[in-house]
Amino acid sequence: MKLRLLVLLSVFTFGYQSFAQEGIPVYFDYLADNYYLVYPSMAGIGQGGKIRATVRQQWFDVQDAPNLQTLNAHFRLGESNSGIGAIIFNDANGYHAQTGVKLTYAYHLKLAGDVRALNQLSFGLSPTYLQSSLDESEFLSPGGVVDPAISGSKLSEAYYNVDIGMSYNLMEFYAHFAALNLLSTERSLYRVGRLDPNNVPVIDNLRRYLFSVGYVFGRNAVQLEPSVLFQLTDFTEEKTIDINAKVYKDVDFGRIWGGLSYRRSFDGAQFVDGDNFGEQRLQLFTPIIGANIKNFMVSYNYSYQSGTIRLDNGGFHQITLGYDFGQPERKYDCYCPAAQ
Repeated sequence: MKLRLLVLLSVFTFGYQSFAQEGIPVYFDYLADNYYLVYPSMAGIGQGGKIRATVRQQWFDVQDAPNLQTLNAHFRLGESNSGIGAIIFNDANGYHAQTGVKLTYAYHLKLAGDVRALNQLSFGLSPTYLQSSLDESEFLSPGGVVDPAISGSKLSEAYYNVDIGMSYNLMEFYAHFAALNLLSTERSLYRVGRLDPNNVPVIDNLRRYLFSVGYVFGRNAVQLEPSVLFQLTDFTEEKTIDINAKVYKDVDFGRIWGGLSYRRSFDGAQFVDGDNFGEQRLQLFTPIIGANIKNFMVSYNYSYQSGTIRLDNGGFHQITLGYDFGQPERKYDCYCPAAQ
């Protein structure tokens, strides 16, 4: 029963959250005006540039709990239609860790309309270099029996992949699409050093598809922004949806805002509780708050996982710091935070 419970906890806490652990996990930082972190087409979306740094920690009282750090910057190349960006990230999860670099080129096509009207179709491409490691030096087999599935050492392998994206912005309306990890990879990290690597299955499809849509209502001192984000993992066919709502208020020093996100999986995992069978789906509630103080931005969000089966009662904390540059005044006659 303990083993069954441990496997179930792993499915809920790591399987849904990490999505095969290649590339940057999609959490909720995109709500902190950080859509470029998940959509390559958002690089240089405005006329200036943006820098964003995030730190995420899950379960402070759990050793080797998942944690993530990212740093990204993107900007428009002068008055051209081109934008460039770069992302550096580190993602650790127990004995597994990955660090990587993404470089992005985006092209923004201005469609018909006045120069002050935002009507833009964008395309982005992000090649990725990823260094992945798995520390099995502390893995022990009962009774000293050698397990051919364990190497007993720290393994490290490098991978290359590519992401593509497309965005459409029409005044306060926006829609984004991305296909991540398009290239096939044999994930040799899980095969090298094994006594019988042929018995280790090859999983070379780590593609994920993201789609989001939203709209900002109101042009006075207070604005409301509902949005949704849908995720699909190709190999496992896992699906989740985020339902979001944010409220903005203009103040003397800039802008304050807050919101709530609800993530739910379409797929559940079955478990046994005594003589009863049950099924549980991932459910995360994430309040988020933030402020724009002149050119600076700060944000905090906290994710709480609901359900009967949980590894820990604590939640997931994330802080985002940002700086906007190169655009001293509003370019478009719309309330469109991501493009300003």
